[in-house]
Amino acid sequence: MQKMLGYMRKAIQEFELISDGDVIAVGVSGGKDSIVMLRGLALLRRFIGIDYKLVCITLDPQFNGVAGDYSAIEEMCRELDVECHIIRTHIGEIVFDVRKEDHPCSLCARMRRGALHDAAVEYGCNKIALGHHFNDAVETFVMNLFNEGRIGCFSPKSYLSRKQLTLIRPMVFAPEREVRKAANKNELKIIKSVCPADGYTNREKTKNFIAQMDRENDGFSDRLFGAMRRANIDGWGGKDWMPKEK
Repeated sequence: MQKMLGYMRKAIQEFELISDGDVIAVGVSGGKDSIVMLRGLALLRRFIGIDYKLVCITLDPQFNGVAGDYSAIEEMCRELDVECHIIRTHIGEIVFDVRKEDHPCSLCARMRRGALHDAAVEYGCNKIALGHHFNDAVETFVMNLFNEGRIGCFSPKSYLSRKQLTLIRPMVFAPEREVRKAANKNELKIIKSVCPADGYTNREKTKNFIAQMDRENDGFSDRLFGAMRRANIDGWGGKDWMPKEK
C-alpha cells in the first residue's frame, strides 16, 4: 500500500486537493479502485499533516431489483473509523427496466452522480473523492478525442457551484496495475459488479485499444498523459504550471 500512498500524496499536494477541515465524501462502489482509495485516504490521515474527515457513501443501484451486499464496505469502514452510508436507489430499475436504454452507461452515470452529490450535501461534506486513476484519465482523453472530436478530460479537481462541492481525484497518478496490486497484496474485499452492461462498454473498447497501442508502441499511454500535463489540459499541469516560452 506504500506505493499507492505515494501516488496519492503526490496528487493531493500537486493539485491541492485536500485542506484542513475538509469533510470528504468518498464515493465507494465496492470495486478495487474505490476500495483502495478509501483505505489510502484513511491511512494518509495519520501522517500527511492535514486534518480532514471521511464519509463513505455507497449507492446501491439494485440491479434486477435485488439489494446488493455491501457488508464488506461496512466492515472496512468500522476498521478504519470512517462514517459509512449505504444508500439503496432505483437506478438499476429505471435504466434497464423502465427506460430500457440501448446505451445505459450514460444515463446510469448521470443518475449516480446526482445521487452522490445530493448525499454528500446531506451528510455535510464539502468535497467528493472519486477513484479515477492514471489509466482512466488516458482513456477519457482518447474517448473525447476519437468519439467527440474534442481535446479534454475530467479534471483532477473541479468545483460544482450549484452544489458548492469540490470533486477531487486523489489516485490520478496511480497506474491501474498498481491499484490492482495494492488490492491483492492487502487482501481487500472487492464487490464484483452485477451490472448487466459490465464489460460491454465503450470505455472497455477504448481500454483494449490503448493496451494494444502500448504493446506496439512502448510508452504510448505515458506520452499521452505527458501531453495533457504539458498543455495543462483541464488543470492537469498542476498548481505550479507555467506556459513555456516560444
